[in-house]
Amino acid sequence: MKLFIGSLIAVFITELALLFGFVFRSSESVLDTVEVNEVMQSVRRDHDDLAAHVNETSLDYVVIDGSGNVLYKTREGLSEGINAAVSHRDTILDIDESGTVSGKVIIYNDSGESVKSDRNSLSIIFGISMAAQMIICVAYIIYLDRRVIKPFQKMKGFAERVAGGDLDVPLEMDRGNIFGAFTESFDIMRSELKKARIAEAEANRSKKELVAKLSHDIRTPVASIKAVSELGAAVSSDEKTRSGFKQIIRKSDQITTLVGNLFSATLEELQQLTVTPAPLDSTELSAMLESADYFRKANIPDIPECVIFADKLRLQQVFDNIFSNSYKYANTEIDVRSFLENGKLVIEIEDRGGVQADEPALLKEKFRRGENSVGIDGAGLGLYISDRFMAEMNGELILENGENGLKNIVVLSLA
Repeated sequence: MKLFIGSLIAVFITELALLFGFVFRSSESVLDTVEVNEVMQSVRRDHDDLAAHVNETSLDYVVIDGSGNVLYKTREGLSEGINAAVSHRDTILDIDESGTVSGKVIIYNDSGESVKSDRNSLSIIFGISMAAQMIICVAYIIYLDRRVIKPFQKMKGFAERVAGGDLDVPLEMDRGNIFGAFTESFDIMRSELKKARIAEAEANRSKKELVAKLSHDIRTPVASIKAVSELGAAVSSDEKTRSGFKQIIRKSDQITTLVGNLFSATLEELQQLTVTPAPLDSTELSAMLESADYFRKANIPDIPECVIFADKLRLQQVFDNIFSNSYKYANTEIDVRSFLENGKLVIEIEDRGGVQADEPALLKEKFRRGENSVGIDGAGLGLYISDRFMAEMNGELILENGENGLKNIVVLSLA
């Protein structure tokens, strides 16, 4: 920017200097006295034979006699009469011989041509200066467009995307423009906003899952209170006591209804958990299975090499839920098998516990738990959510009783 401004100032100063020089320059040309004397001496010397006269100076002149006849002239186009010479402001000198004027010498005044030449030169210089100014201005406009306007428009569009909630696309940084450091700070702000939003979403999800779990778990003590109250109402002989028990039963039903509504509403929000499947190398499954088997009760086999279509985070949650249920309800050794079948990668996870013959098909429903869950904490959500995750990944979760116990079959699509 300083270079452009400095260039404009330099050109402007040059133009002003030329303009002032032309305005204040004298339009009159001063003849060289020495050369004038040489002209007069040579003319007097050759006056009798001007045909042989030679001009030895840089001046142009005409020699006329007393009658106005031209005796000699250095070139064509010069003033040949007194009147013409006066109007042209030429210098007129008498040829004096023995006190008698025998003629005149008219020395040409070239100041007009000099002024015209200077004017032409000045016009050319001003034209070049104006062209230089125009080039500098155009270059400066291009510079501003590339270094200021376009980066600013890019930041404006970026701010609109951030305001609209798009925090994934980073702002391209160019340290060559004046907004370079600012764009870097702007992108850091985007990154921090994204982290904050992810943390907020995770906190909200955790709270909703906690609410869902607590809502479900509240039903158990309420059901016990209702059962005891029903028994008390049945065996009581006092009408006032029976009325009290019935009031407890009604309130228990009311609590169960309210908790059920809260639980259902929370589950609807839990279904909004995003699943984003993408190609995933099957070699990563071994680490995921080992991470889920934190009690080290399973034998993790080699996984066939292939590329599956899955969301790594959600698939890890599926494995976590399966192993957690096995620890909680069976607490036995776990057999894990892996193989390719019908263009799918199949992971079988089987413990030594097992459930009733008619229960495997029902365990993926909301709130559903097997008979072996009596006295064990749980919300009945793990397999329900895992089944939804697998469906979103074009896969499948199958539950069945195997040879040794409950078999969880995770079927993954190949990418």
